[in-house]
Amino acid sequence: MNAVPAARPMPPKVVLYTTPFCPYCLRAKELLRRKKVAFDEIDVMMDAARRDEMTRRARGKRTVPQIFVGDTHVGGCDELVALDRQGKLDALLAGTA
Repeated sequence: MNAVPAARPMPPKVVLYTTPFCPYCLRAKELLRRKKVAFDEIDVMMDAARRDEMTRRARGKRTVPQIFVGDTHVGGCDELVALDRQGKLDALLAGTA
């Protein structure tokens, strides 16, 4: 009998709320690009409705970036980098955390 390989979990959708000239936004995007992770970027600079959406999802936080991996609110760039340094980011991005 042939064993059926286990299905890999679908990677969760990654969403970054950003503004165009934010150095922390640029750093977070660069880290994700180095890891070859696709992400949706939502510019909240001139979009009050999207900023309100971000603030609601981030439980009151208004700074950018605000990063979400699936339903998990990572936080900002510092939290993203910390997860990477702790070796926890890859599993979160793969949907295996």
